Amino acid sequence: MDSHPSLMGRSIGNSSRSSLDLGHSSSSSSPLSLTKSISDASSQSLSSILNNPHGGKSGVYGSDASWVGWWSSSTFVAPSEFAPVASTKLPGSDLTRSDFHGYVSSISESHGRFEDIRKHTREESSGFDQESHVSGLAACLREVPSLYFKEDFALEDGATFRSACPFSSLNENLALQEKLSQYLDVVELHLVKEISVRSDSFFEAQGQLQDLNVKIVEGCSRIRELKETIRLLDRNLVDSARQIQELSSTRINMLELQRKLRLILYVNQALSALKLLVASADCAGALDITDDLQNLLAGDELTGLHCFRHLRDHVTNSIDSINSILTSEFMRISIHDTGEIDVLILSAAKIRGSISYNGKTMEEAQLEEEDTSTLCDQLLPLVIGLLRTAKFPSILRMYRDALTSEMKNAIKKAVAELLPILVARSLESEFSHRERSVDVDGGGLSLANKLRTLSAEAFVNLLTAIFKIVQAHLVRASEVKKAIEWILCNIDGHYAADSVAAAIAVGAVAAETAQETGFQGGSLVSSPLGKATSKTLPLQGKSSDASSLMNMSRNFRADVLRENTEAVFAACEVTHARWAKLLGVRALLHPKLKLQEFMSIYDLTQEFITSTEKIGGRLGSSIRGTLQSQAKAFVDSQHEARMTKLKAVLDQETWDEIDVPEEFQSIISSLFASQELISRKVDADHKTYHSPAVNDSQVKSTVAPVSLERSKAGVSSVPNNQSNQKAHGKSNLLYQGVGYHMVNCGLILLKMLAEYIDMNHSLPALSSEVAFRVAEVLRFFNTRTCQLVLGAGAMQVSGLKSIKAKHLALASQVIDFTYTIILETRRILFSKVPETRKPMLSVEFDKVAQDYRIHRDEIYTKLVQIMRERLLAHLHGLPKVVEGWNRPPDTNKQTKEFAWPLTREVGYLHRVLSETLHEADVQAIFRQVILIIHTQTSQTLTNLEISSPEAKKRLKLHIELILKCIRSLPSDNANQSDIPNWGQLDEFFAQNFREGGEAE
Repeated sequence: MDSHPSLMGRSIGNSSRSSLDLGHSSSSSSPLSLTKSISDASSQSLSSILNNPHGGKSGVYGSDASWVGWWSSSTFVAPSEFAPVASTKLPGSDLTRSDFHGYVSSISESHGRFEDIRKHTREESSGFDQESHVSGLAACLREVPSLYFKEDFALEDGATFRSACPFSSLNENLALQEKLSQYLDVVELHLVKEISVRSDSFFEAQGQLQDLNVKIVEGCSRIRELKETIRLLDRNLVDSARQIQELSSTRINMLELQRKLRLILYVNQALSALKLLVASADCAGALDITDDLQNLLAGDELTGLHCFRHLRDHVTNSIDSINSILTSEFMRISIHDTGEIDVLILSAAKIRGSISYNGKTMEEAQLEEEDTSTLCDQLLPLVIGLLRTAKFPSILRMYRDALTSEMKNAIKKAVAELLPILVARSLESEFSHRERSVDVDGGGLSLANKLRTLSAEAFVNLLTAIFKIVQAHLVRASEVKKAIEWILCNIDGHYAADSVAAAIAVGAVAAETAQETGFQGGSLVSSPLGKATSKTLPLQGKSSDASSLMNMSRNFRADVLRENTEAVFAACEVTHARWAKLLGVRALLHPKLKLQEFMSIYDLTQEFITSTEKIGGRLGSSIRGTLQSQAKAFVDSQHEARMTKLKAVLDQETWDEIDVPEEFQSIISSLFASQELISRKVDADHKTYHSPAVNDSQVKSTVAPVSLERSKAGVSSVPNNQSNQKAHGKSNLLYQGVGYHMVNCGLILLKMLAEYIDMNHSLPALSSEVAFRVAEVLRFFNTRTCQLVLGAGAMQVSGLKSIKAKHLALASQVIDFTYTIILETRRILFSKVPETRKPMLSVEFDKVAQDYRIHRDEIYTKLVQIMRERLLAHLHGLPKVVEGWNRPPDTNKQTKEFAWPLTREVGYLHRVLSETLHEADVQAIFRQVILIIHTQTSQTLTNLEISSPEAKKRLKLHIELILKCIRSLPSDNANQSDIPNWGQLDEFFAQNFREGGEAE
């Protein structure tokens, strides 16, 4: 039972192996034979596996041709077009079921068995299909040891052999062989099952191979037919047409060769002509040839011609040569023609020694009268050529550098040639020492030191010569700039207008192309002039659009105009820098110059700046900053010097009246006098002293004691200020019809104010600085005067023994005069001050004016206080005088104890003030003095005890003398009785000394 399956499995395995060997042996044959071999092998293998039902004819494992035919026709269902014909009838005849009756009878028994097997197999496979594959394989693996499934299984290996054949006797050997056979049967059985499961797919693939094989055979036949057809068509139809085409192509190639040869001839002739034109400096013709050659290089006409491999380099070198010729000619016309003018200016400066920068020299007049059309005609072909090569912006940059270098050299040459001459003249005019002359002649001084040794006049002469030279160069540069602008922008209607427009367009395209392709310097732009002529300019690529061309042309023209403007402006900047450098060398000297000397330099520099800015078209901020800084330093230095001088003058002031020279009256007339001011009346508020009544508690001695000058003159009325001026013999300073008594420091202050006003007019840019410093000077003068007079500082610094009423009066006159002119001074200064600075400066001047008014009022208060102190001193000794009145009377001394010295001092004060102060001020002061005399004297006399008629008589005489003095004093008060200066003392006298009355 066990041996039968093994034998069966081995038979099947041998049969399979034989069929596989058969198939392998037929693999090298043709496709048809390969298909037939596969079919035969498959039939043999499957017949041995499935057991032909006609087994009696050939054995159990045999094969029969009828079985193969049955399998092919029944088991495998092929497509209709590939199915074998089972009938013996010819194709196309009608077949019926009866035709197959004999065949069906012969196979009915076998077919029945076959159907039973199929049914059993279907039932078995429906329940166990999925399990059988997995469980059968798993059972096989479980029955056969894993040792036989190892990849490295080899019986020749000793360990493997011992594991696989562990026998020690013959019986064990037989048992082991049986077991191995069993393992082989199990494996073969499962292999057969697996092959049977996959047989359907195998035969389906076999059918498809057969179908493919048939189609391949049919395709090969069809290809052979088509090849034959094509061969016939080529021979009968195509050969003649192809021959015609080949002849036509040959003709075209010959024509193209002829055109290439003509092109080569043209290029050779163009290169020869280009060399001649460049050598003869015919730039326009040379550029026409280079345009044509560049068009050829931009296209593909010369592609592949080895003879022209260096043509691009030749064209580039030619364009560079043309640019060099155009550039040198442009530089010669634009710059080098100004050298002769420099020589003429320097020669004139050396001969005359000074140049008036306000006049016009002959050279300048000739330069202004030069026909600009001639310059435009000279520059026109050069500009067109440079525009066509797209190098004009770079050439203008070179022109800018050359122009600035030329300006530097011209200024340097002028300084080098004129400086020794001007230094020698300056030293000869200022010094006569031989040592200095020897030093200059020996050249021991550096350039900066030589510039510093120049006088202001010599330095102005040097700057004037430089100004003339710079002006000549800049005027020439301006003419070149205008000519270029005219050529580029205003040439409409000119015969060369079309050429300029075409040149601008060509240059714009060339510049754009060079920018895109990244070519630099003198490298050749491959297609800047693509298909361009002098009249038309069709462009390729993105430049073909007309609007794009207009934009590029406009941008290119703007670049040229910008570089043209920048060249002139750069030249102006260089001259500004050189001029500022010359000023900077003498920066320490200019602040110490006189105003006229500094203004000559300042005005010349301003004219230089204005002229160069007009030519350059832009502001010169650097040189303006230098000039402004030096002007500010000049103002600061002048202010510091004047403050020092004013302090020294005030410290040396003796406060004595001086005669006013005519010079100072002229200052007043020139600065402040006008029809409006002459007709203007003096405001009473500015000239009248206002002070409340002074009582005992308000008056305190806050300053050093001031003494009254003694005089032998009696008490009498004093004439007014004008008559006193004539009697005194001193001329006063008149302002607005009012005379002022002056001292030395007041006149010095007036002159300083005039100088500050001159500075304000000369330096309007610094008017706010000047106005601020004027306020500072006025404040310092007021403060220092107060310290010296009211504070008695003059006793220490000036050597005065005491501060007298005369000193106070003169100080008040100076303060009053200064206070009066502050308003007009501010108006004059503010005419140049910017509006933004006026509010702040107005506050400063208002504070200064208020300080002067307060100072003047304090001096008047001090004069009143002096008289009050003297009165109190006399009243303090009055009780002792009354005690002596009981003695026998002495007529010679009856009035000398009390009233006489008091009235004498009052009269002296009146005389001094009347000679110095204005009448209104004297009246205001003595109104307070009279009030104090009335009040204090009445209070003191009321408290006296008079016991004898003799004492009363003497008191009456004293009071009458005091009242007589009071009547003679000026005052602005009047009472109802029309008695001058009526007061409490009058009432006391009326009450106590009425005629026939008695003392209270």
